[in-house]
Amino acid sequence: MNDSLRAARVATFVYFSLCGTLMGTWVVNIPAVEERVGITHATLGGLLVLLGLGAFLGMQVAGRLTDRLGARVVVPATGVLCSVALVLPGLPRDPWTLAGALLVFGFCNGCLDVSMNAHAVHVEKAYGRPVMSAFHATFSVGGVLAALVGAATASAGLSPAAGMAAMGALGVVIALVSARALLPAEPVTAHADTDSAPESEHAPAPARRSTSGRIWILAVLALMVMLCEGAANDWSALHLKDVLGAPASTAAFAYGTFAATMTIGRLLADRLVARFGSMAILRHGAATAGVGITIVTVSPWIWAAFAGWALFGLGLSGCVPQLFSAAGHADPAAAGANVSRVAGLGYVGMLAGPAVIGWLTHLVALNHAFVLLILLCAVTAVAAGILRTDPVRKTEPAPSGH
Repeated sequence: MNDSLRAARVATFVYFSLCGTLMGTWVVNIPAVEERVGITHATLGGLLVLLGLGAFLGMQVAGRLTDRLGARVVVPATGVLCSVALVLPGLPRDPWTLAGALLVFGFCNGCLDVSMNAHAVHVEKAYGRPVMSAFHATFSVGGVLAALVGAATASAGLSPAAGMAAMGALGVVIALVSARALLPAEPVTAHADTDSAPESEHAPAPARRSTSGRIWILAVLALMVMLCEGAANDWSALHLKDVLGAPASTAAFAYGTFAATMTIGRLLADRLVARFGSMAILRHGAATAGVGITIVTVSPWIWAAFAGWALFGLGLSGCVPQLFSAAGHADPAAAGANVSRVAGLGYVGMLAGPAVIGWLTHLVALNHAFVLLILLCAVTAVAAGILRTDPVRKTEPAPSGH
């Protein structure tokens, strides 16, 4: 069992990295695709909404399929579909075709995202200790790999379609080869604990309502945290350039600083969760992020802004994995569906973050718009008590030697 469990964990790392690489490959090719299709930034922004809509729909479908068929079936299948769909946005020469391609690619990516997170929950339960944050760190690593491969293919003179097709073909192979190591679907048993009772027809109605209500609270928290993350993705560099007057070359490092500390934080978070609990990580992480974005909001110095973005990334790093993990463990019979709810609403926040901040800049200065992020971090820290019941810490520890 030790060997198979280790193999399942490695395979989960592979799928998270694959998902990050596929999405990152699209992101690094956005400028070339935009030029090929001949659209403006504003039109591209509208089309990207379809990518998010597709992902949201895919998450809802894949969550229920994963509960019914098992992650061992759904994860590799969606990995193959997402890899094949990657080439679609590189082919169009008109906005309408690109819109359809992004909708399909987003749908497949959302399916892979939820199914691999549901499998990560099963792996974490089998290990008997927190391992979710490291999986999310691997997703970020996949984005870095995509940037490196994208730069190499562009230097080689490959078109976006050719580069995306090559990565998609590699993704198909990786998804199929890694499938055998995934854990089989586990039998579902009833639990007496209210927070983890299966939401089936045999469960008491109060237990079903309690679990459902808890899931939606987790989903709202995910929306708030991922809205903060989305805002940092799109506005950190512009903050240094437009508010503090930093050169473009310097401003670009603002997002790099945020992303680096987020990745480092996720690599460290599992050990901290094992020691202090998921509630403490969410509460103190959100508080740290709040301090960081407060520094960004009020500081007139570039070096302090870098420190603020670093704290913001470090604080947010462990929050989303704890919310996904809690959703998956709340009801073993509906882990996929519950993760899809939390991930889906969180994804809405990720997409809405840049737009909300952009809208606020019509009313106040950019740094003042970040007050919204401070408030969201504060609310998240206060509401972290929803994670007081930590199913992972209740399970029996995995055998030593892994």
